[in-house]
Amino acid sequence: MTWLFLAAGLVLLVIGADLLVKGAARLAATFGIPSLVIGLTVVAFGTSAPELAVSVKAAYAGQAELAIANVVGSNIFNVLFILGVSALIMPLIISRQLIRQDVPIMVAVSVITVLMVQDGQIDKIEATLLTIGVCAYTYFLFKQGKAQGAATAEANNEVAELLKEPHPMWQNLLFVVGGLVLLVLGARWLVQSAIELATAWGVNEAVIGLTIVAAGTSLPEVVTSIVATIRGERDIAVGNVVGSNIFNILCVLGISGLVSPIPLVAGDQLAQIDIPVMLAVAMLCVPFFFAGSVLNRIDGVLFLILYVAYTWYLIALALGKSYLAQLQDGIMFGLVPLVLVYVVVSLLLDFRTRNKQNAA
Repeated sequence: MTWLFLAAGLVLLVIGADLLVKGAARLAATFGIPSLVIGLTVVAFGTSAPELAVSVKAAYAGQAELAIANVVGSNIFNVLFILGVSALIMPLIISRQLIRQDVPIMVAVSVITVLMVQDGQIDKIEATLLTIGVCAYTYFLFKQGKAQGAATAEANNEVAELLKEPHPMWQNLLFVVGGLVLLVLGARWLVQSAIELATAWGVNEAVIGLTIVAAGTSLPEVVTSIVATIRGERDIAVGNVVGSNIFNILCVLGISGLVSPIPLVAGDQLAQIDIPVMLAVAMLCVPFFFAGSVLNRIDGVLFLILYVAYTWYLIALALGKSYLAQLQDGIMFGLVPLVLVYVVVSLLLDFRTRNKQNAA
């Protein structure tokens, strides 16, 4: 029954997020709100709605560590798994804006998270700062899009799809209310199932949040990025992941911290292992995206190997496996140096190619 409720919770979260986005976008259009604003707010927040629902529910219910674990696990999953799979399907184009603006912002907010959890928690003041941050970031995106005279390709495509057919007001309101109800119910079932699984397996709730819950709440990003890749909209696949990671930290952690009756807790494992891994993954995007401005299939394979290694390590650590020390040594002295060498070689080859192009 626990697994059944877990699966049902995930399904409700995905359906609820979809209904909420559709209803809210159409309502906004009815009131004359420009498509640019809809794309940068309703659509952007939509893919993070499951993470927000689960983390807020966990925080409000007193599972403060699960609230952070969900965000951290989702951000790691988004980059390593979703971009890894998408790059395997088709090499991904990295836009200049992502390299110069969005990825540095993702790295910056990840650094802020690492600094905030040094004392083992995110308190109300820090949560307020994160919430102010997401408001400032959204305003910045709006001003930038307005200055450019149009929305991004992602906003245009998604908003046009949502608004292509008129719908009556009552139906849009029903979508919004129904979406919210499904999100709340799905979050409740998912959080409760995660707690029961953690208890049954004798592991920390954070481990379940970093793996099963994180992967489940990232399903909208999985669908959006893979579909965009198949359609040939390869820059959108990357932009969706980077944007979602920024919203997860600023919005999900911020609002969860505000509604939580106690500070959000980051235990030793989260503070010393998982959140630094989230930062390392964000920083890894810089050289991978910069080299050739393309994420190729070899990059995708490396991302997936890194995700498997990280998940394997989490499970081995939680279950106290006898081979944990060997696994840790294999990752630290085998896999990590391999990735670093590959990054350096890729950058050198890219630098050489750019020099030849400039000389020509």
